[in-house]
Amino acid sequence: MKKALVFLVTFSLLVTLVFAGSVSAQDKYKIGVLAPAVTHGWVAAVAYHAEARCEELSDQIEYRIQTSSNAAEMTSQLDDLKTWGAEAIVAFPQWTGMEVPIRMAIEDGIEVVNFDIKIDVDGVYRVAGDNYDMGVEGAHYITDKIGKEGTVVILEVPTAGSVSELRKAGFLDTLEEIGADFDLHTYATKFTREAGLSDMSDILIRHDQIDAVYSMDDETSIGVVKAIEEAGREDIKVVTGGGGMQEYFEMMPEYQNIWLESALYSPAMVKDAVDMALDILKGKDVPQEKIIPTTIVDRTNYEKFLDPDSPY
Repeated sequence: MKKALVFLVTFSLLVTLVFAGSVSAQDKYKIGVLAPAVTHGWVAAVAYHAEARCEELSDQIEYRIQTSSNAAEMTSQLDDLKTWGAEAIVAFPQWTGMEVPIRMAIEDGIEVVNFDIKIDVDGVYRVAGDNYDMGVEGAHYITDKIGKEGTVVILEVPTAGSVSELRKAGFLDTLEEIGADFDLHTYATKFTREAGLSDMSDILIRHDQIDAVYSMDDETSIGVVKAIEEAGREDIKVVTGGGGMQEYFEMMPEYQNIWLESALYSPAMVKDAVDMALDILKGKDVPQEKIIPTTIVDRTNYEKFLDPDSPY
């Protein structure tokens, strides 16, 4: 009799534990993350920070992170997340052609939070930095360091579409507002250090005097600084950047003759997108769009932004 009683109690406890575990798993929200395959250090850091935040929330969510090389692959992965049962998806669609699959996901009842990229789909949420404000801050930074006169090179990146256009517009609009009378020279480049080095080397040959370089990206800026160093030029007093690259931060105190600046557009913002997705699923009141203001990093404060674990 006692053995039977012990068995029943033990069995009852096991059933209770299994049932409790089942309920606990069911109570977790399912969130998928769609990111591009690595084409740039900044993009690699997006997936890194997304996974870090999902791990921090693992007591509340189940998650899957997928990376893709084009719109067709990302669409296929979006379908996989639907089959898995994703209730919300954080998407970083770098290519055109994602509007239809994202619209279909929303129509299927999935909450979608776009990171960085803005697409024309009703019902999509968005978290991004302020590209226009990066240009605004860059203009203020340069005029603060060299005054309102001088020769300034603008390095735009036409292949980056609205990212480059907004950063350039913010820069030019602000120069006009504050009455800066710069001799401006605009050149096309890319968001890579190799392009920054090659293009800036050519630009240095064309101009005997340059006071500042408005670069929009930290990787480009690393190449720019290398070109200046190799040419032995001492006339350039400011090189801006953008993104939040650890290597560029670490260079800042090494160049006391040049102010190296980065308008922080941190890949860590994707954590806010994951948080937004979870808040939506919890039924919280969430704004349709969250734009994160620009933070300026230079040798006076770079130590606050160092992250030894960051891949960018």
